[in-house]
Amino acid sequence: MTVPITPLRPEECRPVPDAGLGALETEKGNLPLESVDVAAHVTGLVAGVEVVQTFRNAFDVSLEATYVFPLPPRAAVTAFRMEADDRVVDGVLKERGQARADYDRALAEGRRAAIAEEDRPDVFTIRVGNIVPGERVVVRLTLSQPLPYEDGAAEFRFPLVVAPRYIPGAPLPGPSAGGGVAPDTDAVPDASRITPPVLLPGFPYPVRLSLATTIDPTGLDLREVRSSLHEVGREGDTIRLRPGERLDRDFILRLAFDASSSLALVPDDAADAGSPGQGTTDGSGSAEGTARDTAKDTADAGGTFVLTLLPPPEDATRTASRDVVLLLDRSGSMTGWKMVAARRAAARIVDTLTRHDRFAVLSFDSVVERAFSGGLVDASDRNRYRAVEHLSRLDARGGTEMLAPLEEALWLLDGHTAPAPGKATGTNPGQPGEDGRHGGFGLYGEQARDRVLVLVTDGQVGNEDEILERIGARLHGVRVHTVGIDRAVNAGFLGRLALLGSGRCELVESEDRLDEAMEHIHRRIGSPLVTDVALKAEGMDLVADTVTHTGSLYPGVPLVVSGRYRGRRPAGALIVHGRTADGRPWEERIEGRPAHGPATRAVWARAHLRGLEDRYATGDHSLEQRIVDISLRFGVLCRFTAFVAVDTRVAGEGGPEHRVIQPVEPPSGWELPTAVPMMVAGAPMMARMAAFTTAGPETATGSAADRPIAAAPPPGAPPAAPAAPPYAAVPAPAPRRASRGFSVGGSRGSSAGGFLPHPGEGTAPVTDLAGIRPLLAEELAKLGQAESLPERERRRYLADLASRLRVVVQMAGGHPELAALAGDLERAEWAEVSLDDLWRRTADLLTALAGGAGSASPGSAPGGVDSASPGSAPGGKAAPGAKEGRRPFWKRS
Repeated sequence: MTVPITPLRPEECRPVPDAGLGALETEKGNLPLESVDVAAHVTGLVAGVEVVQTFRNAFDVSLEATYVFPLPPRAAVTAFRMEADDRVVDGVLKERGQARADYDRALAEGRRAAIAEEDRPDVFTIRVGNIVPGERVVVRLTLSQPLPYEDGAAEFRFPLVVAPRYIPGAPLPGPSAGGGVAPDTDAVPDASRITPPVLLPGFPYPVRLSLATTIDPTGLDLREVRSSLHEVGREGDTIRLRPGERLDRDFILRLAFDASSSLALVPDDAADAGSPGQGTTDGSGSAEGTARDTAKDTADAGGTFVLTLLPPPEDATRTASRDVVLLLDRSGSMTGWKMVAARRAAARIVDTLTRHDRFAVLSFDSVVERAFSGGLVDASDRNRYRAVEHLSRLDARGGTEMLAPLEEALWLLDGHTAPAPGKATGTNPGQPGEDGRHGGFGLYGEQARDRVLVLVTDGQVGNEDEILERIGARLHGVRVHTVGIDRAVNAGFLGRLALLGSGRCELVESEDRLDEAMEHIHRRIGSPLVTDVALKAEGMDLVADTVTHTGSLYPGVPLVVSGRYRGRRPAGALIVHGRTADGRPWEERIEGRPAHGPATRAVWARAHLRGLEDRYATGDHSLEQRIVDISLRFGVLCRFTAFVAVDTRVAGEGGPEHRVIQPVEPPSGWELPTAVPMMVAGAPMMARMAAFTTAGPETATGSAADRPIAAAPPPGAPPAAPAAPPYAAVPAPAPRRASRGFSVGGSRGSSAGGFLPHPGEGTAPVTDLAGIRPLLAEELAKLGQAESLPERERRRYLADLASRLRVVVQMAGGHPELAALAGDLERAEWAEVSLDDLWRRTADLLTALAGGAGSASPGSAPGGVDSASPGSAPGGKAAPGAKEGRRPFWKRS
């Protein structure tokens, strides 16, 4: 049974005596969430946090309460506990489907139970079932989170509210995955799980909030502690929120101290102490799974390492030409101070460009608008003035259709000319555009330019995985920087996007913070100090495929890398080596030191899992079981697992009679219309995101009566996600529904091979040697045109050519000669590599293959190869064995 909770007028409410801040009592009872208590302990660059949520059943029947809430996107949740009726039940981490089945079974049998699930890297859901009338149930989450460090300061950021997100796509028929206010759609099949109802602005919020952060200054020269958005008080080393604060914005502390290069080695016996949640009923993990993974990971004892490396001094004389595309979100959720800050941020980026650069400015909501009708333009004084003038006229409006502008930005950075607004044609690769330049990969050194994409947004979209899936494979060679502007920003998505683009994610929670944040972005747009960073172990054995992303070294930002090592003694060193901007080798040796504490291993496991989940989101679905195994072994929650706590005592007969989803605060700084009522699951669904989007018709599939949330199509709801712009020159991927097996009836079966390949993973569409000859001939022509470039630009050209040849090799189903050449070209920027020999070898092989000589692709059948995607059956049907019907929502990508 689902019970709507309607808005309360002030005269209907009266305070509960001695109940604390914001508690209410009415004739119809309280909302279920009574209090949230956060206790954090910061040690160096890691924070250990316990979150305590107290639920109370004010009804006269049994209750299931649901709370959708945020956690830091890089946090590792390692323990879960339920306390009720003087009983304490530790949660067990299980595969998500099994955990949900255990929870549902317990409720049907009349037992108390609680479950904690991750729906996004920074959005979690807790359900507590069979709370008897008048009872309080307490749930505890234990987590560890790393603190980013930059320019002499670390930042502890703890989110407190899930902000409304724009949900694109057409509604799906059938039951909803959750109880939120937005229906599940083909683009966001779990939209109802990430869109909790929102309270009226100014409504007395019946949740008591307490938050205390203790800072351990041991070993740190702590110079200053600053709080950004909240009023705080300090007692010794503990900082507390002052009474009266609400759950409507992130809590942020900045800690100024000097960091140093270090290598911490944490053996497993030290990490295991006090580390619950790894698999049996007492929170330790499956014994069978642990034994299996232990045998796989290490035949001997081992542990986790964390390397922190400070960058070398910056060379102030170094410059590089850049192609920069600036994307500015002007959707309705950017109303108010966020739009002002976004315009200022974008203008600051434009002002930093030089005459050597080229750029484009795209603003987007439900449509994309350009400051210039063509492609990239020179960053002349006149063009920069025109861009700033364009930015000054932008106001917030419409929905957040983010995928189309990101694809167009990458199209521009590939050297093409964007079509004029309203036109369906583009500039063919290799043909002059409106500015007289060529498309494709450009002539005479255009590929030697740094390609940079800067996205300014609050990130409030629900189709994060769709976006990563569609653009992830195209980010190679493009550095993506994200600027998140909000007091409750979607940091998880923006961080993942920046990670895939080897760029920077900067979060701006107020206009006061804007100048500092933009200074960081300006430096990131410049070239990194050291690239091709790699590690070499000395006196220790690193476990393959466990080392996190190394990336590049940028000014003012330490490089933090973690992974697993083998060996009984925590001893050894790591040699970090890479290439400076001029191609010279660079290296530094860091000696390891023993360390202790479970947080190090948990934080590494969460980062490792996040990387695997991002690869899953971009199409590599073979990783699912590996993700589950790692999650269970290390006791860290992820999207494919869940913590479930089940009481053995029967509390009532059957399942809960009421089900209520907790409404959340409107985010601070958001301008919401006063007509939007508070609502929960079961209430009539109002204008979906009407507060943040323009009105428009909605095309729904299925009957409105089939949906438990909406009795009729909501007025003013945003239109379904528009089709991709019909650019004639853009090689668009297959339609999303076709590739994912969506049908008119709403079945969400998966079809193999329907995803873009992750860089270095998966396969491109297969053809034979004849099919790739035109591409090789074009590359050969461009190679001849680039031969007169300076040495450094020729080296960069060959290095970029390597990535394109990798794709050609995949298209051919494998080609040993091309693959070997691509591997050698990746080292073209190394000073000790002979440029002339490598150039000559490249030209010879391309000439031979483009002219019909060379070895054929292995396995190619006479007359070519079927063009169906790998794993698909003839006629476009799913491969044998593909599951039919609706997939679990957590396997949404």
